[in-house]
Amino acid sequence: MSLHPVVGHEDFLSSMARAHERTSLPSSLLLHGPRGVGKQRVALWIAQLTICERPAVDGPCEKCGACRMAVKLEHPDVHWYFPLARPKGVAGDRLVTALEDARMQALEDLRAEPLYASHTADVRGLYFGITKTIRREAYLRPNMAPGQVFIIGNAELLVPQEASPEAANALLKLLEEPPGTSRFILTSSEPGRLLPTILSRTVALHVAPLGTDLIDIFLSEHTDADRETTKWACELSQGSIGRALGFLPDGQEKGPLESLRRQALALIEVAVVRDPGQGYELSLSYPSSGARALIPLCTFIEEWLRDLGAIVSGAGDRVFNFDERSHLQELVARTSIRGPEIVLALTEVEQARELARGNVNPQLIINGLVGNLRRRLIAT
Repeated sequence: MSLHPVVGHEDFLSSMARAHERTSLPSSLLLHGPRGVGKQRVALWIAQLTICERPAVDGPCEKCGACRMAVKLEHPDVHWYFPLARPKGVAGDRLVTALEDARMQALEDLRAEPLYASHTADVRGLYFGITKTIRREAYLRPNMAPGQVFIIGNAELLVPQEASPEAANALLKLLEEPPGTSRFILTSSEPGRLLPTILSRTVALHVAPLGTDLIDIFLSEHTDADRETTKWACELSQGSIGRALGFLPDGQEKGPLESLRRQALALIEVAVVRDPGQGYELSLSYPSSGARALIPLCTFIEEWLRDLGAIVSGAGDRVFNFDERSHLQELVARTSIRGPEIVLALTEVEQARELARGNVNPQLIINGLVGNLRRRLIAT
């Protein structure tokens, strides 16, 4: 199966095509923007443009052998790297090999099913073993194209969970002086987490959210969700196809992002109750390990707090969680939540996120976060 065409971003793609035609396309790019808006698909399109045998003024020809291989993820000079779960029980050179095997399997899965949500439940990273492979491949001669293209998705995860900067530092020289005619395209939804030295060696370009009309059409054409569910997911998407896909049900189960959104709301509801025992009980429902799985949960907690702020300030029509507007209004009406306290509560969520990145016990993080939110949100 081939990759689906790029959805939206017409002006962005046109500017890339013009830059390539003028031979002024930078060799090291950083595509940044909200999660799930298509940054990696755009990066693959740029890669296809640079290897196309007969590029047109508006992009790759889509007909030559290089283009056909690129859209099937089969071109030997287009290398797509992305965060992977760390293989267990291996280290050293065996870890490098295991990570590359896992990447090859992931690419095979993407060929079979190119659509994926922007959220994964397991902890993933761009480990030092991955960057060792990139560095080795970068100094090889291209097989067919004028130069190799290396796409590194979610590049903020180049700093591994061990808090070692090795993975990021290993790429600095390549980004500063790409070997031969090689190109590097990094993508990130959190560019502030990248090392400053990486930011200084790439040209940053923003990939904007999509219109909900485009997302609606895409979901209608590529999923079997019913019309009501599709419309609901579009409204929650914030301009992100990957986010919308994460809200769609998986059989009889809630979509992964809908489950996280509900968990976040449950935590907020416990935080505005004066009984501390409820927070302790909620924390025990979480596992005692795997704290990094709490990082996306923190994002949804921030969104609920943002919506509470909108309600408090009289801007209820601007909430993200439109389907729970009346519930949020009721929550504000029966508590003493005020705007300034919500701002302070957001700092507590960021602190919890940092603890999760440090792999602190999730039960301790949740219990502490509930208590800190209670202290911020309701009068003692």
